[in-house]
Amino acid sequence: MPRLIRRVVRTAAIAGTATAVSGRVSRRQSGRWAQQDQQQNQQNQQNQQAQPQQAQAPSGADPAAAQAQGAVPPPMPPDDEMGRKIDRLKELGELKAQGLLTEQEFAAEKQKVLG
Repeated sequence: MPRLIRRVVRTAAIAGTATAVSGRVSRRQSGRWAQQDQQQNQQNQQNQQAQPQQAQAPSGADPAAAQAQGAVPPPMPPDDEMGRKIDRLKELGELKAQGLLTEQEFAAEKQKVLG
């Protein structure tokens, strides 16, 4: 009988230790994820604040001066049909790369664009 009690006590101690360790690991991982989310949110806010500042160009300034100050003029929209097709294919490629389109959906949309 003492052996049985000893085994039960040992099993309970091991299970208790495993539960405590598991809880600590879970709390530590949750803290790390929360910290990463907070850092990512701060970076997103900084990027959003920086974008309007970069987009504003002084009125009446010539494009060469704006480019010298770091403001990049927006790209010219493609006038020809081929340019629009290329832009659409790039969009589709990005959607596929992000996992928003399957291979079949990408192929079908590509066929629509190309003819």
